[in-house]
This record gives sequence, C-alpha cells and structure tokens, in this order.
Amino acid sequence: MVSENFRTVQEAISASCHKAGRNSADVTLIAVSKTKPVSMLREAYALGCRDFGENKVQELLDKYEELPKDIRWHMIGHLQRNKVKYIIGKVDLIHSVDSLRLAQEISKEALKKKLTVAVLIEVNVAKEESKFGVCVEETENLVRQIASLPGILIKGLMTIAPYVDNPEENRQYFAKLRELSVDINSKNIDNVNMSVLSMGMTGDYTVAIEEGAALVRVGTGIFGERKYVS
Repeated sequence: MVSENFRTVQEAISASCHKAGRNSADVTLIAVSKTKPVSMLREAYALGCRDFGENKVQELLDKYEELPKDIRWHMIGHLQRNKVKYIIGKVDLIHSVDSLRLAQEISKEALKKKLTVAVLIEVNVAKEESKFGVCVEETENLVRQIASLPGILIKGLMTIAPYVDNPEENRQYFAKLRELSVDINSKNIDNVNMSVLSMGMTGDYTVAIEEGAALVRVGTGIFGERKYVS
C-alpha cells in the first residue's frame, strides 16, 4: 500500500508542478507519519523518502532512535516550550513557531548546543479558532522579533488550511501565505529568508503546489487513514 500510494503522490506532485510551470525538484514531500508504525516508515524510506513529519515530540524521539540517521525530521505539530530541549539537534526544521516565547526557548536551547535552528513561522491564515498560529496582520512583527534572537534562522512560513471537500476552497489561503512571504521578503530583514512555504496536506497539496508550496505534508495519502486509540 505504501509503495503504491507514495508513487501516486509523487506523480501528482510532478503533474501539479508541470501545470504551474515549476520544477518538481523545488517541492519536497514530507511523509507525515504520526501514529504510524516504524515498519511503514521503513517502507517509505526504501522508496527514497528522507523527509518525515511528526506532531508529537515523544513519537518523533522514539522513531528517531529506530530509523536511519540520514532522515530529515520535521516538527509540524504544536510545540510546547518544555519539550523544546528534547528535539534541538534532532530535527531539521520546526514548522510550528507561533509565539515569541516559544522562539526564545528555542534560541536558549540552540545556544546551549551551539547550533542554529531552522524554523518556520506558523500563520493562521484562515483565522480558525481551533488552529494555532499568528494572524496575518501580526506576522511581520513576530518575524522581526524572532529574527533578532541568536541561534535561530527563519526560513519561511507555514499554514494549516481548513479541512474542506473541495481543495479549491483553500487556494485563497495558500495564495495569501505566498503574498505575505513576498511582502516580508521585500523588507530585507536580517536573519530572515522567506524561501520556504510549508502548506498543503493530503486533501489539497496539489493546489498548494500551484500556489508556491515548497514543502507539502502528506500523511493519509501515503500511509492510509490513522487509527487512534481512545
């Protein structure tokens, strides 16, 4: 199942890039592996996948220990400040930075380990109350504050669009995030690079790619539906 699904997603990414006049090499597929067993991650790894995303720190740490060290781990879920110290040096990119206090904690731990940590600023473009993220209007100010912290490099923006039946409904949010990144980039803020847009999931990643996504986060589309233990 994983093999077939993975190839189907890759083909869809290539088709979307072609439609948008983009190079498919500019889009990275992150296999979102939350709740999935290591055996399924190994299947995706064998197919060439090297980018995996996790929502929970403990699950990421457990899998990190069991899987090859050339994997690039992405922390895509809400990150609590007291968990930051456990993932610094283990994750390639933190997608979900949405407050100055969280960024300050990341900076503190980065300095302890003499590292520079790459982060994305999470933006709640659709203004959903159930979602984390800074609002569009406050993003530039937060970017400026975080950019001044040592040990952090801002590489772009991330958003989680609403769950919709028709992915076209989310195009407006992806376009808005792209516009925001272009606007912030034009300000030439030190220590800020807006080259990465993390947007699009199983239901809408093709539209996100057409609107400029560099990272797409696909879980169900690769590993199938999740089974949660109640």
